[in-house]
Amino acid sequence: MRTRLLPLLIVLMAGVLLALGFPLAVSVAAAQQQRVVVDRIDDTVRFAALAQFVTDESSATDERRSTLQEQLNRYRDTYGIDAGVFYRNRESMASAPEYLTVPEEGEGRKAFEEALTGRRSQDPPQVWPWQQAGRLVVASPVVRDGDVVAVVLTDSPTDQLRSRVLRGWLLIAAGESAAMLVAVGAAFRLTGWVLRPVRVLDAATHDIATGRLNSRVAAAGGPPELRRLARSFNEMADNVEEVLEQQRAFVADASHQLRNPLAALLLRIELLALELPEGNEEIASVRTEGKRLAQVLDDLLDLALAEHASADLQLTDIGELTGERVAAWRPLADEKGVVLTSDIAAMTAWADPIALSSALDAVIDNALKFTPPGEEVRVSVESNGDSSRIVITDRGPGLTDEELTRIGDRFWRSGHHQNIKGSGLGLSISRALLMAGGGSIAYDHHEPHGLRVTVTVPRTSPAA
Repeated sequence: MRTRLLPLLIVLMAGVLLALGFPLAVSVAAAQQQRVVVDRIDDTVRFAALAQFVTDESSATDERRSTLQEQLNRYRDTYGIDAGVFYRNRESMASAPEYLTVPEEGEGRKAFEEALTGRRSQDPPQVWPWQQAGRLVVASPVVRDGDVVAVVLTDSPTDQLRSRVLRGWLLIAAGESAAMLVAVGAAFRLTGWVLRPVRVLDAATHDIATGRLNSRVAAAGGPPELRRLARSFNEMADNVEEVLEQQRAFVADASHQLRNPLAALLLRIELLALELPEGNEEIASVRTEGKRLAQVLDDLLDLALAEHASADLQLTDIGELTGERVAAWRPLADEKGVVLTSDIAAMTAWADPIALSSALDAVIDNALKFTPPGEEVRVSVESNGDSSRIVITDRGPGLTDEELTRIGDRFWRSGHHQNIKGSGLGLSISRALLMAGGGSIAYDHHEPHGLRVTVTVPRTSPAA
């Protein structure tokens, strides 16, 4: 969940920082340029004050014009800024360099025209760091006796301005990067704090779903809502465990208590059979049903114990154990005419040997029951990453898709196989035994006909 929540928070924080950073970057650029423009305005005003005393346009020796020209030259040499004073007809009064003229078009011409109206030119367009050829043009009118007689024009290069703006932007970027790192760290801690109870709750839910009913959640961290959820989850788990424990106890007690009177009843049936003619069908039927009921009670007791007992997990050679069970069932397969084959390799996994043996016995017994003579039942052991699989396939009639969803339910038997001996609890017991050790059992079709049963046990230690 963190992998989905954390990117969302990072994107939101990045959006906020960018929303703040762009206006700040624009304001920094505008402030730097405004400072330059104010300096140029002061310069043009100073030159305009000198130029308004240059009265004779035809006098090349005018002392004031020489002073103005000297000031413009010094200004250009010092700051590298082109400057000039131009009459209304765009003829030069003084300029540095001397070849400087009023531009025919563009921002320079626009500033000149604005100054002729008696006011300084408007602020030039914003210069950005990527504009290599950008220049700042500022113009101020030269007023004499209320009339505009000339215009002071400055044309500034923007290299230093663009460098200062770029440095300001780099500082903003560094600050936002630092803020982003801090925000990511805070988001990481925040999501960890919020999601830690959720992960614990998810793990506890998985434990309960797989049969470890004693799993609980420590309601000590996270937001108050999650702490309340953890307490509610623990209360629910306590109630579920109590109800299931009562159910198991009832099944175990009922099975145990019914065995004694049933044993006595079967004994009386045997005594009664001695008084009747040999081969009496009614007595044989009663004896068969009595034994079937005893088997059901034994299976119920085994199921209650399997669901209640904890697994004794050991590092087990699955291949060797499976080979032993196949060898134990081969005489029965030979007796029924079923071909029992195996493809077993040495392989270790974590399992309860007794529980796994019982589960394999139930599955192989089930396969032999439903496989007709001359057909094959095959047992193989294979690896699947972090787990080992024991696959049992048969060539029996198989099951429908609907029946596959019900196989393993207590007392359930296919309607097509009601005449075959069994209580419908064997596979339920197998599933309970495997789940207690972290294993599982799955069922599928085996083409062209038959059933495929896959018993899976973990290869990694449950403690790890």
